[in-house]
Amino acid sequence: MTVNRTAPPFRTPPENAPGRFRGPFARWPRAADAGLALASFVMTVFVVDGPGDTLLFRSIGDAPILVLVGCAVANPALYWRRRAPLLVLGVALTTWAVLLGGGTTHLGWPTIIGLYAVGRYAAVDWRGPAGAAAATALASVDGLDDPGPWWQVPVFGSLVMFGAWYVGRRVQLRGDRAAQLRRERAAETRRIVTDERTRIARELHDVVAHRVSLMTVQASGARAVAAEDLAAALRAMEAVEEAGRQALEELRHLLGVLRPETSPDDLGPQPSLAELPRLIEQIRRAGVDVTLATDGLPAGLPARLDLFAYRIIQEALTNVLKHAGPGAPATVSLVTEQNGLVIEVRDDGRGAAALEPGAVREGLGGHGIIGMRERALLLGGSLDAGPAAGGGFRVVARLPIGGSPA
Repeated sequence: MTVNRTAPPFRTPPENAPGRFRGPFARWPRAADAGLALASFVMTVFVVDGPGDTLLFRSIGDAPILVLVGCAVANPALYWRRRAPLLVLGVALTTWAVLLGGGTTHLGWPTIIGLYAVGRYAAVDWRGPAGAAAATALASVDGLDDPGPWWQVPVFGSLVMFGAWYVGRRVQLRGDRAAQLRRERAAETRRIVTDERTRIARELHDVVAHRVSLMTVQASGARAVAAEDLAAALRAMEAVEEAGRQALEELRHLLGVLRPETSPDDLGPQPSLAELPRLIEQIRRAGVDVTLATDGLPAGLPARLDLFAYRIIQEALTNVLKHAGPGAPATVSLVTEQNGLVIEVRDDGRGAAALEPGAVREGLGGHGIIGMRERALLLGGSLDAGPAAGGGFRVVARLPIGGSPA
C-alpha cells in the first residue's frame, strides 16, 4: 500500500468556491436578468436613430402607444430567458414583426438577447437557426429604407443574429464540457478512494489473519500441554503475546494512515522481504517446520513489489499454519530471475484433502487466495494455488520487476 503524503488529490473547485470568478449573471441571475430587461426596455423606448449614424433620445411621450405596448411585452419577457428561451425569442420576434415601421429600429435588441438565450439554454435543434433566419429577415425588411447598398443590412443582420445564437451555443458547449470534466474527475476520485480502501482492507486482512492465526494455534497448544509441560505452555503464551503486540503495531500503522492529522514521523515502515527470516521464525515457533530456500534476498526492489511479495508469503504460510496440520513441513522458495521474482510456498501436510468441505472452499476460494492473486495481478504477474502432486498444497507467484501493473 502506497500512501502519498506530499501530493493531495486534485479537486475541482466548486462553482461557488472563494476566488473563482463569477460574473453578476452567474452570481445573481434573477437580479441580472431583471436589469437586462430594464436596459433593453430603455434602448427600445428612448433611443431612436438620428440623421446618418447618430442616435437620439426621445421622451416617453414621443413614443407611439403601440411601440410602448410592444416594448412592455417583449422586454420584460427577457426575465424568463433562462427558463423559457424559445418562448422569449418567439415573443421578441412577434413583437418586432407587429411593430415594423413603428418609428423605431431597436426592437432587434430583445431578439438578439433571445437568440443568445436559445443557444445558451435551449436544446440543440432546428429552432435556433430558424429563429436566427427569421430575425435576419425582419432586420432586412426593417432596413429597406436604409440609404446604403441593398445587401448591407441582410449581410450585417445575418452576422449579428446567427452570431448571437452561435455565441450562446458555444458557451453552452463549454459549460457542458466543464460539467463533464467535473463528473469524470469526481468519478476518478471515487475510484481512487475505492481502490485505496480495498488496499487498506487487504492489508488489514493480512495483519489480522496472520497474527490471529498464530495466536490461536499457540493458545491451543498452550492449553493442550499446560497440565503436563508448564514451561512449554508459558513459551507458547509468550509467542501469543508477541504476535498480539506485533498485530497491534501494524493495526496502529494502518489506522494511522487513515487519520489525516497523523504526521509522517508517526508512521513506521511497511513490511518487506528483509523481514522474511523473522516471519519464518514466527511460523516455526507456531509449530510449522519452515525451510527457506533462496539465492539471496533481493535488494533494491520497488516498494510495492517488496511489500506484495512479503504479503503473499505471509498469507501462504498462514494457510499452511491453519490447514496443513500440526508438524507439517513447509518450504519457501524465492528465486530472482532476470525480469522478476518467483515465489513458491509448498507444504507436505494434509492440506486441502484433510479439511472439511467448508474449509476447502475457504482455502481455495476465500479471501486469502483471492487476496494473493489480486496482489500478483496488480503487479502484472500471476499466482497459481492448489493441491500439489504427491500431497500437500502449493502456491506459486510470478511477480515481474519491470512489468506493467494491471
